[in-house]
Amino acid sequence: MEHPQVHVTRSFAPRLRASWRRSERYGVPEDEVLPVFSGAVDTGSLLYECGTEVLRGLQTTLANEPISLMITDSEGLVLNRLCTDVSMTRSLDKVYLAPGFYYAESNAGTNGLGLALADRAPSLVRAGEHYCTDLRGYTCAAVPVLDPLTGTLAGSVNLTTWSEQSSELLLALAQAAAGNTAALMLARASGRIARPTPRGEVFRVYADRVDPGTLPRLSPAWTTALAETRAALAGGRVVAVVGEPGAGKTALASLAHRAVRPRDRVLNARPPAPDDVDTWLTLWTPELTKDDTCVIVSGVDALPAWAAGELARLFAEARAAGGLVPFVLTAEDAGALPAALSPLVDRVVEVPALRFRPDDVLPLAHHFARRDRGRDVTFTSAASRALMAYDWPENAKQLRRVMREAAARSDVVDTQHLPAEVFTGVGHRLSRLQALERDEIVRCLSEPGTTVVHAAARLGMGRATLYRKMAQYGLNARQLKS
Repeated sequence: MEHPQVHVTRSFAPRLRASWRRSERYGVPEDEVLPVFSGAVDTGSLLYECGTEVLRGLQTTLANEPISLMITDSEGLVLNRLCTDVSMTRSLDKVYLAPGFYYAESNAGTNGLGLALADRAPSLVRAGEHYCTDLRGYTCAAVPVLDPLTGTLAGSVNLTTWSEQSSELLLALAQAAAGNTAALMLARASGRIARPTPRGEVFRVYADRVDPGTLPRLSPAWTTALAETRAALAGGRVVAVVGEPGAGKTALASLAHRAVRPRDRVLNARPPAPDDVDTWLTLWTPELTKDDTCVIVSGVDALPAWAAGELARLFAEARAAGGLVPFVLTAEDAGALPAALSPLVDRVVEVPALRFRPDDVLPLAHHFARRDRGRDVTFTSAASRALMAYDWPENAKQLRRVMREAAARSDVVDTQHLPAEVFTGVGHRLSRLQALERDEIVRCLSEPGTTVVHAAARLGMGRATLYRKMAQYGLNARQLKS
């Protein structure tokens, strides 16, 4: 006999059906809401500050409307709730939709803010679309808020009203509030440039870019991870390659697969924006049925939950078809693998960050510079010391960018050809003005024959002031000299 919910969800959109199935797997009660209570809310976060300010402004335009406005963190914890309607406030208190309570799908089943966080997409859940019967008197519109500096999920904006109320404008209002919150966060976060949104690129990894014959000899930390991945793929196992952003996960997976099946095509599918998931899936999933193609799905930890579930189904079908497994996954760490995809993974291989592989910095620098310059590039001893001393927080991706800029300027790379970021040991973000000041100090100090006294005079500041600012920015004068 079919579960009663099967009949209900058949008429739902795919995202809602997937959410109901997840709610059932979580074991969420159907007849009552029992969310986890935190007892503590971080009221000092940038999200709380900016989100509350934006919602207060919106509330003034909705003064006579029975609408509750909320801000949550990325885990579904309600941080703040604004509502002038007494009956609405009392009703929401009865279902614990209040500050201090978690309202993620795993806590409250399908609901607006839980769905928005799971899928990282704007979501509207009306009346009977809620999983729990206690919530079917409401309509909820929620939109995720992304951190404008890192691109990570910061939380959500949620607007809730009675189910009999018109919901046509509810989602639009929530989208505007989420956008304004992210914009205000950016404006108050040292004026840094926002990270681009994901575009869901799908591209071929060409052999000449990862040919083992063109790569330098790297450290045992890299070669061991490569050997583990190669052995797992040769055995027909599904591999998840994990590590920090920019550490070279996709490159390692491609190298490993080519070592096993050198004639195969290798495609890399990067996570898309939430609104583009359907198109993204349609673009590359037919490749899973081809014997001569391997797909590397990068950043699966950034996928909406429903997209991860769809991928799990497609991957399971491809695996059941026999032969070598035609895909590899990458993520920042094993714990971040989506619940739907994690059971498919047979082996997890970690790529160490570049700061843990200092012996790889110079070989990779030479490799990247030669690839861009078209011929060998040499480094002065001062430039080599600077490259080796830097922590490379963005890993090989950052080194690749730095070498592209340096190699474009000279066949012999010296400190003046390197960006100021390489000489900075400061552990916090700099404002735009601070970054400009740091860059000018580095430019002056790196000029041949320039002493600290000369640089101070050119910069129009005293020597003591220059030393203080060098310490502030973590600059080492000896690294800047040949």
